[in-house]
Amino acid sequence: MQRQTLLEKSHKVEEVRNLIDQYKVIGVADLHKVRTAQLQELKRKLKEEAYLRVIKGTLAKKAVSEYSEKPSIEKLGQFLKGSNIFLFTNTNPFKLASLLERSKVKMVAKAGDIAAQDITVPAGNVGLPPGPIISQLNSVGIPTRIESGSVWVSRNTIVAKEGEVISERLAAVLSKLGIRSVEAGLSIKAVYDDGLIMTEDQLRLDLKEFEQAIGEAYICALNLSLNAGYPTAQNIPTLIQSAHKEAYNLAVNAGVVSSESIVGLIRKAYTEALILSSKFRPE
Repeated sequence: MQRQTLLEKSHKVEEVRNLIDQYKVIGVADLHKVRTAQLQELKRKLKEEAYLRVIKGTLAKKAVSEYSEKPSIEKLGQFLKGSNIFLFTNTNPFKLASLLERSKVKMVAKAGDIAAQDITVPAGNVGLPPGPIISQLNSVGIPTRIESGSVWVSRNTIVAKEGEVISERLAAVLSKLGIRSVEAGLSIKAVYDDGLIMTEDQLRLDLKEFEQAIGEAYICALNLSLNAGYPTAQNIPTLIQSAHKEAYNLAVNAGVVSSESIVGLIRKAYTEALILSSKFRPE
């Protein structure tokens, strides 16, 4: 029996090694509190991008520690504590992390869950008649009043800060109010890509900030090319407009008559005549 168990483990380790061989990028994600139904849905959504497989920690550590074909892959072993799922893919690691982030959904909290952000119970009618709900709301710090035969929350109330553990009492209240206060989904711990290990913080991109930085860089580059007179597909219209304006002003100031400058020359002459006449106006 022991020999059979060892053979089974060896076979499973070999399977993991084969998967590592097949894919360029290997991710490790936390399975803690991920619902089975949600995991199945995530596998379906990502089937074109990644192969997801739950692998026992001890087997995964053995597989990566003994694998020498890819540099530094053994460092994934330090991220294998707890319940994990492996993601095997050839997709860019940042895209993979973004896909997982977007796949997260809001769920009704259970006792022991962690608040993904500050949880606020909004002011207004909760749609429940007076009764035990009043004491339940008050027990978690939510002020109430009775109006038109219904229970109302008196003001917007923060009942849990980001990162706080949700108590059983608060979870029950949030469930009755229909407030989805926690995020459920896979969270990337680390990704291996061609010898480089990247953690969740390194893979998290602020796309709005990134877009703003690109926009600012574009404006700086455009201004530099305009000031240097360096033509590109992007600045040619502006350079032509600028050259036309400078040529026009030069023609007017030099008194060069053309179909384009004649109006400016007449306007200039008229202005100068007005100035001159004002100087010789009789007292």
